[in-house]
Amino acid sequence: MPNKQSQIMIQSDFDGTLTVGDVSFQILDEFTGTSWRTLLDDYMQGKMSVNRFNSAVFSRVKTDREILDRFVRENAVIRPGFIELLDVCRERNFRFFIVSNGMTFYIDNILKMMGVQNIEFAAAHAIFRPEGVESWYEGPDGQKVEEGFKESYTGRFIQEGYRVVYLGNGESDFAPASMCSHIFSIDNLTKCCQRAGVAHTPFIDLHDIARGLKLLS
Repeated sequence: MPNKQSQIMIQSDFDGTLTVGDVSFQILDEFTGTSWRTLLDDYMQGKMSVNRFNSAVFSRVKTDREILDRFVRENAVIRPGFIELLDVCRERNFRFFIVSNGMTFYIDNILKMMGVQNIEFAAAHAIFRPEGVESWYEGPDGQKVEEGFKESYTGRFIQEGYRVVYLGNGESDFAPASMCSHIFSIDNLTKCCQRAGVAHTPFIDLHDIARGLKLLS
């Protein structure tokens, strides 16, 4: 088990944090139209769990995996500073782990496109079927998770003795981020932290986070 005083875990969201914009939303808009956004409203209002929402909207995607992969490679935009961020984590011996409400297939695709290897990540699993994508979340114990996916990983990291630093952008990031020792935030996560009076460090690009991580002790 790591020493709490020396081991730092960087838990990062993916869509809207490491990327500019949400890759899931781009896929859904392109291949299903915009009607799925009524379900997004229900999810944002707390009427649907993250698993139910993701399963419902991606079941509408009936496109071949190859076409989806090509779309992702052509349209995903990585926020500037990603390689520097990873370099700082390696230099400081910080463990970097992506935990995302997005999909494993496109996160893996984008990381390979960036030429980065051995990045740990957890997101929704997917099986591609002609009638639509079947998706589900699994927690760190391998059990299916209906809600609180990100928090399940944060809790496990803390239980293992890590000091967790959180990187995020959305309202779904607030619950896990509030469990952490430091928060780097943008967009809605910044607004959530401000409303709740929770300490956070706003960022514009990933260079900002890289500089901030160099100062951690």
